[in-house]
Amino acid sequence: MKREVIRRHRLSVRITHWINVLVVALLLMSGLNIFNAHPALYWGQKGADFDPPWLEMTVANQAGRPAGVTRLAGVSLDTTGVLGFSPGPAGHWLVQGFPNWATFPEHRDLATARRWHFFLAWVLVINATAYWLFGLGNGHLRRDIAPTKADLAPRNLWRSIADHARLKHPVGEAAKRYNVLQKLAYLAVIAVFLPAMVLTGLAMSPGFDAFAPWLVDVFGGRQSARTIHFISASAIVLFVAVHVIEVFLAGPINEIRSMITGRYVVPQEKHR
Repeated sequence: MKREVIRRHRLSVRITHWINVLVVALLLMSGLNIFNAHPALYWGQKGADFDPPWLEMTVANQAGRPAGVTRLAGVSLDTTGVLGFSPGPAGHWLVQGFPNWATFPEHRDLATARRWHFFLAWVLVINATAYWLFGLGNGHLRRDIAPTKADLAPRNLWRSIADHARLKHPVGEAAKRYNVLQKLAYLAVIAVFLPAMVLTGLAMSPGFDAFAPWLVDVFGGRQSARTIHFISASAIVLFVAVHVIEVFLAGPINEIRSMITGRYVVPQEKHR
C-alpha cells in the first residue's frame, strides 16, 4: 500500500512550538530555583507569618538523621533525595525544595534565577502572542484547536477517553486531525494555564503592583497568586509529560519529523 503524506503543521506552528520547548523548560527550571528560596505555598495575602502552608518541602529529624519531608494538605511524605533534602555538588546533601538537577541555574542563586525567569517570561509572551495572531489569521485555531459540537458530544468524548485508555491511536482519516481530548488539552494550556501563569507572575511583581494593584486582589492576595502560579506550572508539566509519552507511543520519528518539516505520514490500519 502506498503511504499517504500530508502537510500537518504550518511553519508558524512549528517555529513557535520549538521556541516554546526551550523557553518553557528553562522557565520551569528557573522557577524552581526561585521556589527554593522559600519552598512553601500559602493561600491569601500574608503567608508565612500568618497562615500555615498547604504545601511545604522541608527537612525533619527521623531516627537521629535528617530526612526530606513534603507536607501536602496536612499529609507528610518522606521525599528524601528528591524534595526537601537532596544531594548537591560534590555529594554534599542540601536542605532545599527541589534538587539541583531540576533547577536553572543548577546552584542556589535567587538573583540570577529571577533575571532569567523574567527575561524568559517575556519571550514566552511574545512567542504566544505570535502563535495566537498567526493562528487566528490562518484559521489554525478555528480549524484545528476549537472543538466542534460533534467533538463535544458525550458519545464522542467517551469513545476518545476509551481509545486513550486502551492506548489506541487513530489511523487513516481520523489521524489527520486532533481528537477532542487533544483539542481540549491544547486549549486548556494556551487559553487557561499559560495566561494564568503570566497574570499571576505579574501580580507577584512589586513593580507591576504599583501599576495595577487590583490584579493582586483578583487572585485573592499575593500568596494566592504564587500558589496559582505554581499550580498552573504543574499543570503544564503534566501536559508536557503526557504529550511526550503520546508522541513515543504514536511513533516518535513520524511525530517529531512532522513538527520539524511539516510532513506527516498518515498511519494506516493494519490488515491481518
